[in-house]
Amino acid sequence: MSPSLLFPCYLALALVPIGMAWMLGYSTRPFWDELSSAIALTGFAILLVEFVLSGRFRVISGRMGIDATMRFHQLMARPLILLLVVHPFLYTPPFGSSSLWDASSLGLQGWTFASGLAAWILLAVVVVTAIFRDRLPYRYEGWRVSHGIGAGLIALFGLHHALESGRYSGHPAFIVLWLVMVGLALSTLAMVYVVRPLLQLRHPYRVASNRQIALKTWELVLEPTRGRALAFDAGQFAWLTLDRSPFAIREHPFSICSAPGETGRLAFAIKQAGDFTNRIGEVAIGAPAYLDGPHGGLVLTGQVSRGIVFIAGGVGAAPILSMLRQLSAAGDPRPMKFLYGNRVQEQVIYPDELKAMGDILDLDVVHVLSEPPSGWTGEVGQLDAALVQRHCPRDEQGDWLYVICGPTPMIDSVEDALTANGVPGRQIISEKFSYF
Repeated sequence: MSPSLLFPCYLALALVPIGMAWMLGYSTRPFWDELSSAIALTGFAILLVEFVLSGRFRVISGRMGIDATMRFHQLMARPLILLLVVHPFLYTPPFGSSSLWDASSLGLQGWTFASGLAAWILLAVVVVTAIFRDRLPYRYEGWRVSHGIGAGLIALFGLHHALESGRYSGHPAFIVLWLVMVGLALSTLAMVYVVRPLLQLRHPYRVASNRQIALKTWELVLEPTRGRALAFDAGQFAWLTLDRSPFAIREHPFSICSAPGETGRLAFAIKQAGDFTNRIGEVAIGAPAYLDGPHGGLVLTGQVSRGIVFIAGGVGAAPILSMLRQLSAAGDPRPMKFLYGNRVQEQVIYPDELKAMGDILDLDVVHVLSEPPSGWTGEVGQLDAALVQRHCPRDEQGDWLYVICGPTPMIDSVEDALTANGVPGRQIISEKFSYF
Protein backbone atom coordinates (compact mmCIF):
# COMPACT_ATOMS: atom_id res chain seq x y z
CA MET A 1 0.00 0.00 0.00
CA SER A 2 1.26 3.47 -0.87
CA PRO A 3 1.89 5.83 2.08
CA SER A 4 -0.40 8.38 0.41
CA LEU A 5 -3.26 5.86 0.52
CA LEU A 6 -2.85 4.67 4.10
CA PHE A 7 -4.45 7.65 5.82
CA PRO A 8 -7.45 7.96 3.43
CA CYS A 9 -8.15 4.22 3.77
CA TYR A 10 -7.77 4.43 7.53
CA LEU A 11 -10.09 7.46 7.70
CA ALA A 12 -12.68 5.81 5.46
CA LEU A 13 -12.82 2.72 7.70
CA ALA A 14 -13.09 4.90 10.80
CA LEU A 15 -16.04 6.83 9.32
CA VAL A 16 -18.02 3.77 8.17
CA PRO A 17 -19.99 3.62 11.47
CA ILE A 18 -20.92 7.31 11.15
CA GLY A 19 -22.32 6.71 7.67
CA MET A 20 -24.23 3.66 8.87
CA ALA A 21 -25.72 5.57 11.81
CA TRP A 22 -26.84 8.38 9.51
CA MET A 23 -28.51 5.90 7.15
CA LEU A 24 -30.56 4.38 9.99
CA GLY A 25 -32.65 7.55 10.10
CA TYR A 26 -33.15 7.70 13.87
CA SER A 27 -34.71 10.82 15.37
CA THR A 28 -32.21 13.52 16.26
CA ARG A 29 -31.17 13.93 19.90
CA PRO A 30 -29.48 16.94 21.54
CA PHE A 31 -26.26 17.97 19.77
CA TRP A 32 -23.88 16.86 22.52
CA ASP A 33 -25.49 13.42 22.71
CA GLU A 34 -25.14 12.90 18.97
CA LEU A 35 -21.56 14.19 19.04
CA SER A 36 -20.67 11.81 21.87
CA SER A 37 -22.15 8.86 19.97
CA ALA A 38 -20.28 9.86 16.81
CA ILE A 39 -17.02 10.09 18.74
CA ALA A 40 -17.61 6.69 20.37
CA LEU A 41 -18.42 5.02 17.04
CA THR A 42 -15.39 6.52 15.31
CA GLY A 43 -13.08 5.84 18.23
CA PHE A 44 -14.08 2.19 18.49
CA ALA A 45 -13.57 1.71 14.74
CA ILE A 46 -10.12 3.31 14.95
CA LEU A 47 -9.24 1.06 17.88
CA LEU A 48 -10.07 -2.07 15.88
CA VAL A 49 -8.21 -0.91 12.76
CA GLU A 50 -5.15 -0.31 14.97
CA PHE A 51 -4.86 -4.07 15.49
CA VAL A 52 -4.31 -4.62 11.78
CA LEU A 53 -1.59 -1.96 11.57
CA SER A 54 0.38 -3.67 14.33
CA GLY A 55 0.20 -7.13 12.76
CA ARG A 56 3.30 -6.94 10.48
CA PHE A 57 1.20 -7.60 7.39
CA ARG A 58 3.42 -7.08 4.36
CA VAL A 59 0.43 -6.18 2.18
CA ILE A 60 0.29 -2.95 4.22
CA SER A 61 3.92 -2.36 5.18
CA GLY A 62 5.64 -3.91 2.16
CA ARG A 63 5.89 -0.72 0.12
CA MET A 64 5.85 1.98 2.76
CA GLY A 65 8.09 0.25 5.31
CA ILE A 66 7.10 -1.34 8.58
CA ASP A 67 8.64 1.57 10.50
CA ALA A 68 6.25 4.02 8.82
CA THR A 69 3.33 1.65 9.39
CA MET A 70 4.15 1.25 13.08
CA ARG A 71 4.80 4.96 13.51
CA PHE A 72 1.37 5.66 12.02
CA HIS A 73 -0.16 3.05 14.32
CA GLN A 74 1.41 4.65 17.36
CA LEU A 75 0.66 8.24 16.37
CA MET A 76 -3.01 7.41 15.79
CA ALA A 77 -3.19 6.19 19.38
CA ARG A 78 -3.10 9.83 20.51
CA PRO A 79 -6.39 10.96 18.92
CA LEU A 80 -7.85 7.54 19.73
CA ILE A 81 -7.38 7.95 23.47
CA LEU A 82 -8.68 11.52 23.26
CA LEU A 83 -11.86 10.42 21.48
CA LEU A 84 -12.73 7.49 23.73
CA VAL A 85 -11.73 9.12 27.01
CA VAL A 86 -13.70 12.30 26.30
CA HIS A 87 -16.88 10.83 24.86
CA PRO A 88 -18.71 9.87 28.11
CA PHE A 89 -18.38 13.43 29.42
CA LEU A 90 -20.30 14.86 26.46
CA TYR A 91 -23.60 13.13 27.12
CA THR A 92 -26.34 15.29 28.61
CA PRO A 93 -27.25 13.83 32.02
CA PRO A 94 -31.01 13.72 32.68
CA PHE A 95 -32.48 16.58 34.69
CA GLY A 96 -31.86 16.12 38.37
CA SER A 97 -28.96 13.67 37.97
CA SER A 98 -26.21 14.32 40.46
CA SER A 99 -23.35 12.74 38.56
CA LEU A 100 -22.41 11.49 35.12
CA TRP A 101 -20.82 8.53 36.87
CA ASP A 102 -24.22 7.45 38.18
CA ALA A 103 -24.84 4.56 35.76
CA SER A 104 -28.62 4.88 36.05
CA SER A 105 -28.48 8.50 34.90
CA LEU A 106 -27.43 7.29 31.44
CA GLY A 107 -29.72 4.30 31.43
CA LEU A 108 -26.84 1.85 31.87
CA GLN A 109 -27.11 -1.44 33.69
CA GLY A 110 -24.34 -2.54 36.05
CA TRP A 111 -22.34 -4.77 33.68
CA THR A 112 -22.77 -2.37 30.76
CA PHE A 113 -21.36 0.49 32.81
CA ALA A 114 -18.58 -1.74 34.17
CA SER A 115 -17.45 -2.93 30.73
CA GLY A 116 -17.31 0.65 29.45
CA LEU A 117 -15.36 1.81 32.47
CA ALA A 118 -12.95 -1.14 32.21
CA ALA A 119 -12.29 -0.42 28.52
CA TRP A 120 -11.90 3.30 29.30
CA ILE A 121 -9.29 2.70 32.02
CA LEU A 122 -7.44 -0.04 30.14
CA LEU A 123 -7.12 2.14 27.04
CA ALA A 124 -5.45 4.89 29.03
CA VAL A 125 -3.06 2.39 30.63
CA VAL A 126 -2.16 0.68 27.33
CA VAL A 127 -1.49 3.92 25.45
CA VAL A 128 0.44 5.62 28.26
CA THR A 129 2.65 2.57 28.88
CA ALA A 130 3.35 2.39 25.13
CA ILE A 131 4.40 6.04 24.99
CA PHE A 132 6.70 5.67 27.98
CA ARG A 133 7.79 2.09 27.28
CA ASP A 134 11.51 2.89 27.44
CA ARG A 135 11.09 4.19 30.98
CA LEU A 136 9.23 1.21 32.36
CA PRO A 137 11.07 -1.05 34.85
CA TYR A 138 10.48 -4.29 32.93
CA ARG A 139 11.66 -5.88 29.73
CA TYR A 140 10.32 -5.36 26.23
CA GLU A 141 8.95 -8.91 26.13
CA GLY A 142 6.84 -8.31 29.24
CA TRP A 143 5.54 -5.04 27.86
CA ARG A 144 4.72 -6.64 24.51
CA VAL A 145 2.62 -9.42 26.08
CA SER A 146 0.80 -7.01 28.39
CA HIS A 147 0.17 -4.65 25.46
CA GLY A 148 -1.40 -7.43 23.39
CA ILE A 149 -3.51 -8.77 26.24
CA GLY A 150 -4.62 -5.29 27.22
CA ALA A 151 -5.61 -4.42 23.64
CA GLY A 152 -7.60 -7.65 23.33
CA LEU A 153 -9.47 -6.96 26.56
CA ILE A 154 -10.25 -3.41 25.45
CA ALA A 155 -11.78 -4.76 22.24
CA LEU A 156 -13.93 -7.28 24.14
CA PHE A 157 -15.03 -4.86 26.86
CA GLY A 158 -15.69 -2.21 24.21
CA LEU A 159 -17.77 -4.67 22.17
CA HIS A 160 -19.95 -5.54 25.16
CA HIS A 161 -20.39 -1.89 26.10
CA ALA A 162 -21.25 -0.85 22.53
CA LEU A 163 -23.78 -3.61 21.91
CA GLU A 164 -25.51 -3.22 25.28
CA SER A 165 -25.56 0.56 25.65
CA GLY A 166 -25.14 2.11 22.22
CA ARG A 167 -28.18 3.70 20.62
CA TYR A 168 -26.98 2.77 17.15
CA SER A 169 -24.85 -0.27 17.94
CA GLY A 170 -27.87 -2.30 19.00
CA HIS A 171 -29.11 -2.33 15.41
CA PRO A 172 -28.54 -5.67 13.62
CA ALA A 173 -26.35 -4.03 10.95
CA PHE A 174 -24.07 -2.61 13.64
CA ILE A 175 -23.99 -5.89 15.52
CA VAL A 176 -22.66 -7.58 12.38
CA LEU A 177 -20.17 -4.75 11.76
CA TRP A 178 -18.73 -4.82 15.28
CA LEU A 179 -18.59 -8.61 15.45
CA VAL A 180 -16.71 -8.75 12.13
CA MET A 181 -14.28 -5.96 13.08
CA VAL A 182 -13.61 -7.36 16.55
CA GLY A 183 -13.15 -10.80 15.04
CA LEU A 184 -10.57 -9.43 12.59
CA ALA A 185 -8.81 -7.58 15.40
CA LEU A 186 -8.55 -10.66 17.59
CA SER A 187 -7.51 -12.71 14.55
CA THR A 188 -4.57 -10.35 14.19
CA LEU A 189 -3.46 -11.23 17.72
CA ALA A 190 -3.89 -14.90 16.90
CA MET A 191 -1.80 -14.45 13.76
CA VAL A 192 1.05 -12.78 15.67
CA TYR A 193 1.10 -15.03 18.73
CA VAL A 194 -0.11 -18.40 17.37
CA VAL A 195 -0.19 -18.77 13.58
CA ARG A 196 3.19 -17.25 12.78
CA PRO A 197 5.05 -19.25 15.46
CA LEU A 198 3.42 -22.41 14.06
CA LEU A 199 4.62 -21.49 10.57
CA GLN A 200 8.11 -20.83 11.92
CA LEU A 201 8.19 -24.31 13.45
CA ARG A 202 7.77 -25.70 9.93
CA HIS A 203 10.86 -23.83 8.70
CA PRO A 204 13.47 -23.92 11.48
CA TYR A 205 17.06 -22.68 11.33
CA ARG A 206 20.23 -23.50 13.22
CA VAL A 207 23.20 -21.32 14.14
CA ALA A 208 25.97 -22.17 11.64
CA SER A 209 28.57 -19.76 13.03
CA ASN A 210 28.94 -17.03 15.62
CA ARG A 211 32.05 -14.84 15.61
CA GLN A 212 33.07 -11.42 16.82
CA ILE A 213 33.66 -9.02 13.92
CA ALA A 214 34.17 -5.71 15.76
CA LEU A 215 34.10 -4.20 19.23
CA LYS A 216 30.98 -5.62 20.95
CA THR A 217 29.62 -6.71 17.56
CA TRP A 218 29.04 -10.29 16.42
CA GLU A 219 28.23 -11.95 13.12
CA LEU A 220 25.57 -14.61 13.55
CA VAL A 221 25.08 -16.90 10.54
CA LEU A 222 21.96 -19.05 10.24
CA GLU A 223 21.20 -21.91 7.90
CA PRO A 224 17.87 -23.69 7.39
CA THR A 225 17.67 -27.19 8.78
CA ARG A 226 15.47 -28.08 5.82
CA GLY A 227 14.38 -26.29 2.70
CA ARG A 228 15.74 -23.00 1.41
CA ALA A 229 16.82 -19.93 3.31
CA LEU A 230 14.51 -16.95 3.54
CA ALA A 231 14.18 -14.95 0.30
CA PHE A 232 14.69 -11.23 0.88
CA ASP A 233 15.79 -7.97 -0.70
CA ALA A 234 19.12 -6.46 0.31
CA GLY A 235 18.50 -4.04 3.18
CA GLN A 236 15.60 -5.90 4.79
CA PHE A 237 15.43 -7.33 8.30
CA ALA A 238 13.76 -10.14 10.21
CA TRP A 239 12.55 -10.77 13.75
CA LEU A 240 14.87 -13.39 15.20
CA THR A 241 14.16 -15.91 17.97
CA LEU A 242 17.25 -17.72 19.26
CA ASP A 243 17.70 -20.90 21.26
CA ARG A 244 14.06 -21.18 22.29
CA SER A 245 10.58 -21.89 20.93
CA PRO A 246 9.02 -19.28 18.62
CA PHE A 247 6.11 -19.17 21.10
CA ALA A 248 8.47 -17.75 23.73
CA ILE A 249 7.71 -14.15 22.59
CA ARG A 250 11.39 -13.26 22.94
CA GLU A 251 12.12 -12.06 19.41
CA HIS A 252 14.09 -9.05 18.21
CA PRO A 253 14.49 -7.32 14.83
CA PHE A 254 17.92 -7.46 13.17
CA SER A 255 19.03 -6.39 9.70
CA ILE A 256 20.40 -9.05 7.37
CA CYS A 257 23.94 -8.20 6.30
CA SER A 258 24.47 -11.00 3.77
CA ALA A 259 23.50 -10.60 0.14
CA PRO A 260 20.31 -12.29 -1.13
CA GLY A 261 20.96 -15.89 -2.18
CA GLU A 262 24.49 -15.84 -0.75
CA THR A 263 25.45 -19.51 -0.01
CA GLY A 264 21.92 -20.30 1.17
CA ARG A 265 22.64 -18.75 4.56
CA LEU A 266 21.61 -15.58 6.37
CA ALA A 267 24.10 -13.41 8.26
CA PHE A 268 23.24 -10.81 10.90
CA ALA A 269 25.59 -8.22 12.42
CA ILE A 270 24.41 -7.78 16.03
CA LYS A 271 25.80 -5.26 18.50
CA GLN A 272 25.78 -5.84 22.25
CA ALA A 273 23.37 -3.16 23.41
CA GLY A 274 20.95 -4.66 25.95
CA ASP A 275 19.89 -7.62 28.09
CA PHE A 276 19.47 -9.98 25.14
CA THR A 277 22.24 -8.75 22.84
CA ASN A 278 24.80 -8.60 25.67
CA ARG A 279 24.81 -12.40 25.58
CA ILE A 280 24.82 -12.80 21.81
CA GLY A 281 28.39 -14.10 21.85
CA GLU A 282 27.30 -17.00 24.08
CA VAL A 283 24.87 -18.45 21.53
CA ALA A 284 26.18 -21.93 20.69
CA ILE A 285 26.77 -23.37 17.24
CA GLY A 286 23.80 -25.56 16.37
CA ALA A 287 21.36 -23.64 18.55
CA PRO A 288 17.82 -23.49 17.07
CA ALA A 289 16.63 -20.25 15.51
CA TYR A 290 13.37 -18.99 14.00
CA LEU A 291 12.68 -16.06 11.69
CA ASP A 292 9.69 -13.83 10.98
CA GLY A 293 10.35 -11.90 7.82
CA PRO A 294 11.49 -10.42 5.64
CA HIS A 295 10.36 -6.93 6.58
CA GLY A 296 11.44 -3.41 5.80
CA GLY A 297 11.43 -0.89 2.96
CA LEU A 298 15.10 0.10 3.08
CA VAL A 299 15.75 -1.49 -0.32
CA LEU A 300 17.11 -0.47 -3.71
CA THR A 301 14.45 -2.43 -5.59
CA GLY A 302 12.58 -0.11 -7.93
CA GLN A 303 14.91 2.83 -7.27
CA VAL A 304 16.54 4.58 -10.24
CA SER A 305 19.50 6.93 -9.74
CA ARG A 306 22.75 8.06 -11.30
CA GLY A 307 24.68 7.24 -8.14
CA ILE A 308 24.17 6.18 -4.52
CA VAL A 309 25.26 7.68 -1.20
CA PHE A 310 25.09 5.32 1.77
CA ILE A 311 25.15 6.90 5.22
CA ALA A 312 25.30 4.71 8.33
CA GLY A 313 26.07 5.01 12.01
CA GLY A 314 27.46 2.05 13.95
CA VAL A 315 25.78 -1.29 13.35
CA GLY A 316 23.37 0.56 11.06
CA ALA A 317 25.93 -0.42 8.40
CA ALA A 318 24.54 -3.99 8.40
CA PRO A 319 21.77 -3.49 5.80
CA ILE A 320 24.10 -1.32 3.73
CA LEU A 321 26.66 -4.16 3.71
CA SER A 322 23.93 -6.38 2.29
CA MET A 323 23.30 -3.86 -0.48
CA LEU A 324 26.99 -3.37 -1.25
CA ARG A 325 27.56 -7.12 -1.40
CA GLN A 326 24.70 -7.47 -3.87
CA LEU A 327 25.93 -4.52 -5.94
CA SER A 328 29.44 -6.01 -5.97
CA ALA A 329 28.14 -9.38 -7.16
CA ALA A 330 26.25 -7.60 -9.96
CA GLY A 331 29.22 -5.39 -10.88
CA ASP A 332 27.11 -2.22 -10.66
CA PRO A 333 28.97 0.57 -12.53
CA ARG A 334 27.41 3.58 -10.79
CA PRO A 335 29.51 5.87 -8.58
CA MET A 336 28.87 5.40 -4.86
CA LYS A 337 29.88 6.90 -1.53
CA PHE A 338 29.64 5.38 1.92
CA LEU A 339 29.78 7.78 4.87
CA TYR A 340 30.28 5.48 7.85
CA GLY A 341 30.31 6.88 11.39
CA ASN A 342 31.54 5.20 14.57
CA ARG A 343 32.85 6.20 17.96
CA VAL A 344 36.18 4.34 17.67
CA GLN A 345 37.95 2.51 14.85
CA GLU A 346 37.46 -0.88 16.50
CA GLN A 347 33.69 -0.58 15.92
CA VAL A 348 34.00 -0.65 12.12
CA ILE A 349 32.51 -3.88 10.77
CA TYR A 350 34.09 -5.71 7.81
CA PRO A 351 36.80 -3.06 7.23
CA ASP A 352 38.89 -5.28 4.92
CA GLU A 353 35.89 -6.23 2.82
CA LEU A 354 34.86 -2.59 2.48
CA LYS A 355 38.34 -1.74 1.28
CA ALA A 356 38.32 -4.60 -1.21
CA MET A 357 34.97 -3.48 -2.60
CA GLY A 358 36.76 -0.42 -3.96
CA ASP A 359 38.43 -2.72 -6.51
CA ILE A 360 35.04 -3.97 -7.74
CA LEU A 361 32.79 -0.93 -7.36
CA ASP A 362 33.28 2.77 -7.98
CA LEU A 363 33.02 3.17 -4.22
CA ASP A 364 34.45 5.86 -1.95
CA VAL A 365 34.30 4.85 1.73
CA VAL A 366 34.59 7.76 4.18
CA HIS A 367 35.12 6.69 7.80
CA VAL A 368 34.07 9.19 10.47
CA LEU A 369 35.26 8.68 14.06
CA SER A 370 34.22 10.72 17.08
CA GLU A 371 37.18 9.37 19.12
CA PRO A 372 39.96 8.77 16.56
CA PRO A 373 43.28 7.08 17.38
CA SER A 374 46.59 8.89 17.27
CA GLY A 375 47.64 9.60 13.69
CA TRP A 376 44.12 9.32 12.26
CA THR A 377 43.85 11.19 8.96
CA GLY A 378 40.18 10.59 8.19
CA GLU A 379 37.10 12.55 9.17
CA VAL A 380 36.58 13.37 12.85
CA GLY A 381 33.31 14.15 14.60
CA GLN A 382 29.72 13.20 13.85
CA LEU A 383 27.66 12.54 10.76
CA ASP A 384 26.27 16.07 10.96
CA ALA A 385 24.97 18.55 8.41
CA ALA A 386 28.38 20.10 7.70
CA LEU A 387 30.01 16.73 6.98
CA VAL A 388 27.12 15.57 4.79
CA GLN A 389 27.11 18.79 2.79
CA ARG A 390 30.88 18.62 2.37
CA HIS A 391 30.80 15.15 0.88
CA CYS A 392 27.46 15.47 -0.94
CA PRO A 393 27.59 18.78 -2.82
CA ARG A 394 24.34 19.75 -4.45
CA ASP A 395 25.73 20.29 -7.94
CA GLU A 396 27.33 16.83 -8.04
CA GLN A 397 24.73 14.57 -6.48
CA GLY A 398 21.37 16.21 -7.05
CA ASP A 399 20.04 13.11 -8.81
CA TRP A 400 21.64 10.50 -6.56
CA LEU A 401 19.86 8.19 -4.15
CA TYR A 402 20.58 8.56 -0.42
CA VAL A 403 20.27 5.50 1.83
CA ILE A 404 20.41 6.18 5.59
CA CYS A 405 20.48 3.76 8.52
CA GLY A 406 21.46 4.23 12.15
CA PRO A 407 20.24 5.83 15.38
CA THR A 408 17.08 7.91 14.96
CA PRO A 409 18.73 11.26 15.94
CA MET A 410 21.42 10.67 13.29
CA ILE A 411 18.83 9.84 10.64
CA ASP A 412 16.84 12.99 11.47
CA SER A 413 19.96 15.15 11.34
CA VAL A 414 21.13 13.71 8.02
CA GLU A 415 17.68 13.98 6.43
CA ASP A 416 17.44 17.64 7.52
CA ALA A 417 20.88 18.31 6.05
CA LEU A 418 20.03 16.67 2.74
CA THR A 419 16.69 18.47 2.50
CA ALA A 420 18.40 21.80 3.23
CA ASN A 421 20.87 20.94 0.48
CA GLY A 422 18.03 20.62 -2.01
CA VAL A 423 17.67 16.82 -2.15
CA PRO A 424 14.01 15.83 -2.83
CA GLY A 425 12.42 13.54 -0.27
CA ARG A 426 11.77 10.88 -2.92
CA GLN A 427 15.55 10.42 -3.26
CA ILE A 428 16.02 9.67 0.47
CA ILE A 429 15.20 6.27 1.97
CA SER A 430 15.59 5.38 5.64
CA GLU A 431 13.99 3.37 8.42
CA LYS A 432 13.44 4.42 12.01
CA PHE A 433 12.43 2.27 14.96
CA SER A 434 11.80 4.92 17.59
CA TYR A 435 8.51 6.70 17.20
CA PHE A 436 7.12 8.60 20.17
